[in-house]
Amino acid sequence: MVDSASSASMLLIDGHNDLPWALRTLDGPEPDLAVGAPGLHTDLPRLRAGGVGAQFWSVFVPCSYTGDAAVAAVVEQVERVHALADRYPADLRVVTTADEVEAAYADGWIGSLLGAEGGHSIGGSLQVLRALRRSGVRYMTLTHNLNTEWADSATDTPAHDGLTDFGVSVVEEMNQLGMMIGVSHLSANGVLHVADISKHPIVSTHQNLERFVKSRPLVEIMDEEAKAIAKTGGIVGIRYIPEVTPYKLLADEVEYLAKLIGVEHIGVGWLGHDKVNPVRFEIEGHGAKPGTGVEAQTIGEHYATFIKMLSERGFSDDHIGLILGGNYLRIWRQILPAA
Repeated sequence: MVDSASSASMLLIDGHNDLPWALRTLDGPEPDLAVGAPGLHTDLPRLRAGGVGAQFWSVFVPCSYTGDAAVAAVVEQVERVHALADRYPADLRVVTTADEVEAAYADGWIGSLLGAEGGHSIGGSLQVLRALRRSGVRYMTLTHNLNTEWADSATDTPAHDGLTDFGVSVVEEMNQLGMMIGVSHLSANGVLHVADISKHPIVSTHQNLERFVKSRPLVEIMDEEAKAIAKTGGIVGIRYIPEVTPYKLLADEVEYLAKLIGVEHIGVGWLGHDKVNPVRFEIEGHGAKPGTGVEAQTIGEHYATFIKMLSERGFSDDHIGLILGGNYLRIWRQILPAA
């Protein structure tokens, strides 16, 4: 049996957290994350309590930003993540490879990783994409809640039947750069298109299967998409939002996914928002305030419950380790030599 203390001995890699944007939208001075920030969903004590060894910070840009404004905003978000590591050097270290993640974890740091959410933030420029990669960004989701000029979002009216020719060139460039291709928020046709052409594993960093989340079918993925992601060697990163994926349902989903695609293709992208207080889903829900959902738990309680749940369902410690972070490490080691 894995108990709550065991979470600290596993390298837990969370695939998605919107804290940088939450900090950007705060009214008043930025709180001290080392002391604790009850007005936010994330702070350093709660990350430590949950045993989080590495965190992908989403350098998110809302779809309302376009063109040069979107590019400027994503650059500012990247700088914010680097500045957080500078401000909290005892806790955070920016890392860009699997070896650096493991070294930071061994030395007691939380690895800070960067993932861009929304391909509109490159402003239609492969040069900007390359610049983001050079600045440390290691994945980008091709869309957010609206279509880009080259890829269809799951929550917009289809315009491209998946990807345009430029969208294909973005996928090819990300393969060449050794960046993970994120398909969360992408249309079903888009996911299948990317899976068909990508030479490297693709990832859904924060999503659930549609059959388990009936309230938001457009946002989630179908079995066919999950199998296509797994066929590339990639990961479906499940998320926990209590109002739509309570623990019992989440346990059922993990079991189902393990049978459908195998534990080597499951990861975690916990809330998909600046966590930890559960929030109601909104179409641009990244600025949601705490206290709008069920009673909050700490990250430690969330992950301890999740690990206990997996153990009780018969998952071995090795399999739990893969789901918590081992699968991400495998993918990075596979795709980064291409860079």
